Amino acid sequence: MLIHPWDATVDDDEWRDWLAGTDRFGVLAVNNLDPAQAPILIPTHASFVGGELLLHLARPNPVWRHLEAAAETRFALFGDYAYIPGYWRAEDPDRSADGVPTSYYTSVQFVCRPTIVDDPQGKSDVLNAQLADFQPEGRHGEAAVGEAPYGRMLLGIRGVRLAVLRVEAKFKYDDDDPVQTRERVNAELRRRGRPLDVPAAAAQRRRLREIGDWKTFRDSR
Repeated sequence: MLIHPWDATVDDDEWRDWLAGTDRFGVLAVNNLDPAQAPILIPTHASFVGGELLLHLARPNPVWRHLEAAAETRFALFGDYAYIPGYWRAEDPDRSADGVPTSYYTSVQFVCRPTIVDDPQGKSDVLNAQLADFQPEGRHGEAAVGEAPYGRMLLGIRGVRLAVLRVEAKFKYDDDDPVQTRERVNAELRRRGRPLDVPAAAAQRRRLREIGDWKTFRDSR
């Protein structure tokens, strides 16, 4: 993933805070055993716990033979995205058609070393960690070997532990543009009000507060 200096995370807390505020639904990317074929992409929830990503998939999933051979995989999440029309970004309001459109988005990608979990207790541990993550209010049964409601279901899944080797985080919100331009785009996002425009505007506004003028921010670091 291309990350310009002005798109980079301010610090590790930025991507961790963003991750904690999402549903942590992304795509697991695994190399195909046949290099002439497309990579395997698996949409799924994953929990970030203690430097690992935890997930589970159905046993019939076609990913397994590819995952078993993989030394590294990538798990990618994205959100707070919006299409930005070129005329919003035009430097000269009288020549709005000269503006160039772009996309705003956040993407956090994890490069990982995978371990497949097949033993029943290990799978129970993965499920319980995910239940605690995604349903912290409780009101769910415990995933216990041989006990309802999950005991019989353990046969139909395999767990995956992804040890995180490195994190690539990108916050693409025009942070190298003049403050005035970013403020204008922010106002337009809030005015347009499509489903993801509000969170995209909030992410852009947060970056604007933290970075301000890009060159001044860059030179202060």
